Amino acid sequence: MFYSNKFIFLSLILMSTMISVSSNSWLGMWLGLEVNLLSIIPLMNNIKNLYSSESSMKYFIMQAMASASMLISIIFMNSMEINFQGELKSLIFTSAMLTKMGAAPFHFWFPEVMEGLDWMVSLIMLTWQKIAPMVILSYLSWNSLMNMTILFSCLIGGLMGINQISLRKIIAYSSITHMGWMIAAMMFNSIWIWYWIIYSFMTMNLIMILNMTKIYNTNQMNNLFSKSKMFKISLSLNILSMGGLPPFIGFIPKWFTIQLLINNKLYWLSLVLIITTLATLFFYIRLIIPSFSLNLNEIKMNFDSYKFMFIANWSNMFNMLGMIFCTLTYNFI
Repeated sequence: MFYSNKFIFLSLILMSTMISVSSNSWLGMWLGLEVNLLSIIPLMNNIKNLYSSESSMKYFIMQAMASASMLISIIFMNSMEINFQGELKSLIFTSAMLTKMGAAPFHFWFPEVMEGLDWMVSLIMLTWQKIAPMVILSYLSWNSLMNMTILFSCLIGGLMGINQISLRKIIAYSSITHMGWMIAAMMFNSIWIWYWIIYSFMTMNLIMILNMTKIYNTNQMNNLFSKSKMFKISLSLNILSMGGLPPFIGFIPKWFTIQLLINNKLYWLSLVLIITTLATLFFYIRLIIPSFSLNLNEIKMNFDSYKFMFIANWSNMFNMLGMIFCTLTYNFI
C-alpha cells in the first residue's frame, strides 16, 4: 500500500509537469505547478527522518508564496487598468519562477529544504522539479533580473558550497551554480535542455551511489572510497565531471555555453562563469583528495556489494566518454 501511494504521487508529479510545459495559457501553467506542489509534499514526509516535516513545511511555504506571486503577475499582465512600463511587466513573474526552482537571489530556502530530505526525493528536487519553471522562464522575454540571477547563482553557489560538510548542501549549492549556467544557455534557444539532460544523468549516478551507501557527510566519504580501487576511480570521475573539469562529460555543456557567449561578445559573463566554476570544482576536489592522499584499507566484497560495484562502475564510466566526444566535437567545430 505504501509503495502504491508513492507510485500515485510520482505519476502526479510527472503529469503535472507535462501540464505546465504543454499548456497554452498562463493559468494552465499555474495549475500544473500547483498540482506538482501538492504531489511532492507527501513524498517529502518520512517517519524515519526527523527533519522531513520541517523541510516539507518550508518547501510548501516558499512554493505557495511563489505561486501567489505568479498569480498576481498574471492578473497584472492581463489587466487593462494596471500598466507597467518596460521590463516591469515580467519582473514579478520572473522572480516567482526563480523562487520555484531555487535560483539565486531567491535560493535561501533550497539548501535548507535539501538538508532534511532523503536522497531519492533530493534527486527529484534537483532534476525533475527544475523542468517546469525553466520551460516557463524560457517563454518570457529576457530582462535584467535574469542577468542578475546568472551572476548571483554562480557566485553564491560557488562560494557558499566551500564551507559545507553536508553532501546534500554541497550538491544543492552546486545545483544553484548549474542553474546559473542553464539560464545563461537559455539565451540561445534550446541549448539549456542538453545541459539539463547531462546534468541530470551525472546527478543520478552520484545520488544513486550515495543512497545505496547511506552517506550524507563529507567525513563518511573515506568509508565509501575504501571499497575498491576501481570504485574509487569511477566515483572520482563522476565527482570531477559534476564540477565541470575537462575533458569529462560534465564539461561539454559548459564548453558549448562558453562558446556561444563568446561568439555573442559576452566576454564579461563568460569570465564570471569560468571563475565561479573553479570554486565549485574546488569543493568537489576536496571530497576526493583524501582518498588518494591517505592510506585506506580496502575491504573484501561479498556478492551483493559486487553487484552494486558493477552497476556503479559502469554508470560512472559514462563520464569517460566525454574525452572521446570532446575530441571528436573539437575536430568538427
